[in-house]
Amino acid sequence: MKKTFKLSSVALGIALAAGVNGLAYSQTLKEAVQQTVLTNPDVMYDANQRLANEQAVNVARGGFLPKADLFGGYGREGSRNRTTRIDNQLAGIPSPQANDWLYLTRYERQATLTQMLFDGFGVSSEVDRNKARVESAAYKTAGTADIMGLKAIEAYLNVLRTQELVKLSQDNLDFHLKTQDQIKVRSGGGVGRKSDQEQVDARVGLAKANLVAAQSNMRDAEIQFLRIVGAKPATLVAPTPPGPDVMPKSEDDAVRIAVENHPYLKSAVADLKATEFQQQAAKSTLYPRFDAEFGYGLNDNLDGAYGQSDEKYAMVRMRWNIFRGLSDAARIKETGYFKVQAQEVRNRTQRQVEEASRLSWNALISVRERLPDLRVHADKSRETRDSYAQQFNLGQRTLLDLLDSENELYRARENLKTAEYLEVFARYRLLQDTSTLLSHLEVTPPEEAIFEPSK
Repeated sequence: MKKTFKLSSVALGIALAAGVNGLAYSQTLKEAVQQTVLTNPDVMYDANQRLANEQAVNVARGGFLPKADLFGGYGREGSRNRTTRIDNQLAGIPSPQANDWLYLTRYERQATLTQMLFDGFGVSSEVDRNKARVESAAYKTAGTADIMGLKAIEAYLNVLRTQELVKLSQDNLDFHLKTQDQIKVRSGGGVGRKSDQEQVDARVGLAKANLVAAQSNMRDAEIQFLRIVGAKPATLVAPTPPGPDVMPKSEDDAVRIAVENHPYLKSAVADLKATEFQQQAAKSTLYPRFDAEFGYGLNDNLDGAYGQSDEKYAMVRMRWNIFRGLSDAARIKETGYFKVQAQEVRNRTQRQVEEASRLSWNALISVRERLPDLRVHADKSRETRDSYAQQFNLGQRTLLDLLDSENELYRARENLKTAEYLEVFARYRLLQDTSTLLSHLEVTPPEEAIFEPSK
C-alpha cells in the first residue's frame, strides 16, 4: 500500500476508536462514506483479491525467465555393460567372470539452466489471462466500494430520519400530556366527563408506546450504522442532496451512463477477456515446445567407469506431444464453454445494470410525485388540529375530534418525513447506479479499485 493510504487508515482508526469510546464529534456524510469504503470488510475482501491476482501475474511471468536447478546424489551403483567387460578383460579376469556386475560408489553433482524459447504462446496467454483477472478484480472492488458507500448513505440517512421521528413522537406525546392535564383541570372543576378522562388516558398510553417504538427504531438504525461504517454515529450533519446538475436528465440517459460506466459490467467484460486468453493457453499444447538447456556436471563412478565423469553441454531441445488421450482437445472445448459462460454472465450483468438504473429512476420520480401531496396533507392536518384545539376550548368540538386530529397530524408528519428522506436517498441511489456516487462526494476509493490499463 502507498503511504498515503496507510495514513488514511490510521486516521480512520483514530476516528473509529473515538466512536467506540463514545467521544462527541460531528460526522459528515462524506466522512462516513470515506471510512466505509476504506475499512468495510466487503471492500477489503475484494481489494485483497485484486492483490492476489497481481501476484498471479508475476507467477505467470516467471515462465519467461530462465530456470536454474542444482542436483546432487550419492549411493551405490551396479553396472554390467560394455565398459565393465572391457575393464575386466584388461584386468585379466577370464570369462564368465567378465560378465559379472561391477559395484561402485556413485557421486553426482550437476547444475542446469533452462530457458523457454517457444511454448505455443502458453506463458504469454497465461500472463494476459491473469492481467484480465486483475482488471476484473479492480472493477469489482470499485463496484463493491460503490455499493457499500450507498449502504453507508442509507444508514446515515436512516439514523437522521429515525432521530426526527423520535422528535415527532415526543411532540405527539407532549400534546397528549398537555391535553390530559387540561382534562384533569376540567374534571377537578366539575365540568369534565369521566369518558373524556378515560379517552385521553388511553391516547396518552398509545403516544408513549409510539415513542418507545420510535426510540427502538432509532437504536436499530444506529446498530446498522455501526455494522456498515465501523463506528457508532456521532453528531450527524444533514447532507446537501445532489442537485439536478449532477443527476441524469432522463431514464434513458441514466441507463446509458450506467452501461458505459458501471464497474460490475466492466468486471464481467474483463472476465470474458480472461476466458479468451485461457482458451489460447489451452491451445498452446498443440504446438511443439523449444527450450535452450545448459548443463554442467561433476560426477564420479558413473555406469561402471572408474573415476571422474564430467560433462557440460548447451542444447536446444524440442518436445512435441502428439497424443495425450484426447485430453488436450477436451481442454480446448472446456475453455470454449467457459468463454460462452462468461459471455452470458456479461449479458446478464448488463441487464441487471439496466434494470437497476430504471428502478432507481422510477423510485426517484415516484417519491417526487408523492411529496407535494404529502406536504399538503401535513399542512392541512396541522391547520385542522389547531382549529380543532381552538374549537375544543370553546366547547364546539369533542375531545375525540381533537385527539383524532392530533393523530392524523402525527401520521401525516411521519409520512412526509419518511418520503423526504426517501427522495434524498433515491438521488444517491441513482448516482450509485451510474457510478458517479463517490466522485460526487469527493470520496477517495481504495487504491485497489483503481485500474490503469498501461500497467
